[in-house]
Amino acid sequence: MNPIRQHWNDVWSTKAHAETSWYQDDPRVSMAIVDRLGIGVDDDVIDVGCGASHLADRLVQRGVRRLHLLDVSAAAIDQVRGRLDPVDSATEVHDHPIDVLELDPVPSVSLWHDRAVLHFLDDAAWRERYAVLAASAVRPGGHLVVGGFAPDGPMRCSDLEVRRAGADELADLFSPGFVPVSSEQELHETPWGAVQSFQWCVFRRVV
Repeated sequence: MNPIRQHWNDVWSTKAHAETSWYQDDPRVSMAIVDRLGIGVDDDVIDVGCGASHLADRLVQRGVRRLHLLDVSAAAIDQVRGRLDPVDSATEVHDHPIDVLELDPVPSVSLWHDRAVLHFLDDAAWRERYAVLAASAVRPGGHLVVGGFAPDGPMRCSDLEVRRAGADELADLFSPGFVPVSSEQELHETPWGAVQSFQWCVFRRVV
């Protein structure tokens, strides 16, 4: 098995969601952005690195047309499915238990959401590949939302090194296919009280 896939399957098979540093009982920042963008019943969304996040639940409650759950760990997606499958919803939910860099075919979406995947891609070629995939997936006029460790954030997560980045660096990475819409920083508190600085950026897809 791919060592990265093995790592994350081990994490999701041995830890409760509430025991992970990235746990949120409410994806507040993500949903505030979703609200501002007016995401709703006519939209297709991909949650890259969904983990066991409750964002999927909120999007299904909102009635998005189609939701793609992408995570390198099938065990993580299974946790989300365990919550979603009993829910009566018109949302089509599609699973992608793969590394984001292996995404093929690339779904067409109006929103690409990523909380804490891109910052694990610390190789320039990987980040460039990620930007190409995002541009391939997001329709013109659609949006890309990326959240990861800010320049003053942690240097590691889940025993892996990360690439911290600010708004300007992310804008350069996704240019010229995307233009910046907004950026903000979030101070995320882990379940044990540590504070982590996240950089959030919203981009709009241009032709």
